[in-house]
Amino acid sequence: MERRAQVSSKGLTHQEVPRVIGLLLATALMNIVLYLCLDRYLVSTRHSIGDPRSCPHGYFRMGQMRNCSPWLSCEELRAEVRQLKRVGAGAVKQVFLSEWKEHKVALSRLTRLEMKDDFFHGLQMLKSLQSKHIVTLLGYCEDDSTILTEYHPLGSLSNLEETFNLSKYQNMNTWQHRLRLAMDYVGIIDYLHHSPLGTLVMCDSNDLPKTLSQYLLTSNFSIVANDLDALPLVNHSSRTFVKCGHRELHGDFVAPEQLWPYGENMPFHDDLMPSYDEKIDIWKIPDVSSFLLGHVVGSDMVRLHLFDIHKACKSQIPAERPTARDVLDTYQKVSDSLRDTVMSQTREML
Repeated sequence: MERRAQVSSKGLTHQEVPRVIGLLLATALMNIVLYLCLDRYLVSTRHSIGDPRSCPHGYFRMGQMRNCSPWLSCEELRAEVRQLKRVGAGAVKQVFLSEWKEHKVALSRLTRLEMKDDFFHGLQMLKSLQSKHIVTLLGYCEDDSTILTEYHPLGSLSNLEETFNLSKYQNMNTWQHRLRLAMDYVGIIDYLHHSPLGTLVMCDSNDLPKTLSQYLLTSNFSIVANDLDALPLVNHSSRTFVKCGHRELHGDFVAPEQLWPYGENMPFHDDLMPSYDEKIDIWKIPDVSSFLLGHVVGSDMVRLHLFDIHKACKSQIPAERPTARDVLDTYQKVSDSLRDTVMSQTREML
């Protein structure tokens, strides 16, 4: 008895040590597998929650609502929506955090009458494009020039780094989640290029900050397009192309075909500016994705895997750029490949 007591007091025997190490490694593997399984589950379910497509056209559901509700009318907006505070303002509209039946909502009001056409174009786009890629429309009143949409407290993509710095979300600040955000963004571009209305171009994107402000980050860390005031239609069959605005554009964020082609000696004139198509959105994908990937452990590895497709996006010849669907497919393949690599490396550790 004395000898046994001495053995136990010294700690584990040589025979027990490998068992303990094996148990610890098995536990670590189980945690990684559970994480990856949960990761896959979140990918498959996060877009289905609150997806307005689960309701008939003209209806919505958000948050914990069990049933679909029809878009709110002028009378309902006036009587049931309580305006709280202004949370945003632009050339076209002001946005107010508001409340409807204990739900936080976003109420947009037309800023200036001369911007009325843009405001109602945005409303028409919201009505026509309701899907998992677009902010949920809750109601509108043309008489009052107001639009009600779902409120997303994390705000626009401009706030992404500040959001990741919050202790609540630091565990989300991984290359896996950031790559998924980039896939969301490209998925939205692909949806607009194949929308129910035809090929739409995201024109309100002449620099990175402006582009980021057009999208919202949801509470389950997906992206939805929010500002649809400038979505002109391209029709290749009828040779109908677009021009984003009526002023001269500068810089390397916009596509080359958006720049004045006649040199500095010839003053800019909008009538002489050539039009272009949806491939201007493809040119901007690498810059937006690079911002979304950030500078966390593993993000440079992802960039390396995306180098070829991003190089193709930056082709000087628009027709040679890939489609948004091509880019999205490549992102998915990279995501799957890197996930498999992580699993393989974990198995080798054991």
